[in-house]
Amino acid sequence: MKHNKVGSVMTTDVVRARYGAPFKEVARLLGEHRISGLPVVDEDEKVVGVISETDLMIRQADAPDPYEPKKRFRFAALTRGGRARAVKARARTAGQLMTAPPVTVFADDTIVEAARTMAAHHVERLPVLDEEQRLVGIVTRRDLLQVFLRPDAGIRAEVIDEVLVRALWLPPRSVEVTVVEGVVTLSGHMERKSETEIAVSMTRQIDGVVDVVSKLTYRLDDSHVEPAPQALHGVGDDWLRKL
Repeated sequence: MKHNKVGSVMTTDVVRARYGAPFKEVARLLGEHRISGLPVVDEDEKVVGVISETDLMIRQADAPDPYEPKKRFRFAALTRGGRARAVKARARTAGQLMTAPPVTVFADDTIVEAARTMAAHHVERLPVLDEEQRLVGIVTRRDLLQVFLRPDAGIRAEVIDEVLVRALWLPPRSVEVTVVEGVVTLSGHMERKSETEIAVSMTRQIDGVVDVVSKLTYRLDDSHVEPAPQALHGVGDDWLRKL
């Protein structure tokens, strides 16, 4: 199956901060470019962390209030997260502000893989790396949603070519394929039940498909058919057949 790659939807003009960049420079980059986060790179353009607006706001949120009584002890400071927050509250550079290790994707990863990575890590953007692990772009949730703007005609053509013809070796018009607003409807009669299941499953994986409606019928239910035993080959074949 052909899937759109991250490299086809990513932004290549990436706003980034150097590891040693001062706190105010990071704030200026976020403000001037109206972005909510950016990657932090080393001298070799390799991503070593990411910074979000939340990281900068920790500095302000944890600033001591002169009108608030000083707390003697905080249990939260003993936790791993508490210690990391304390470091960010005193941060002066991007390296101290950033969250590491960074969650990244490669330019050759599929859009589906990138979307799963975002969902698993609850992030809104991912730095994109090349084969040498250097920063080449940034991809956001909005970028990934572009796949659903794909025209229905393009989706239909791929279903016919990739699923019916190439995968199932069927004539292009053996199954009727209609696509409306990304919803694919498959209609027709096929030889085996397993073929209908393959057709539906593969169609779901095509970029831009919102849902699949199956109106496929079949002649043979092969869901409970056991595979044929492996044929015997060798010098003793004839002898075994005579038994």
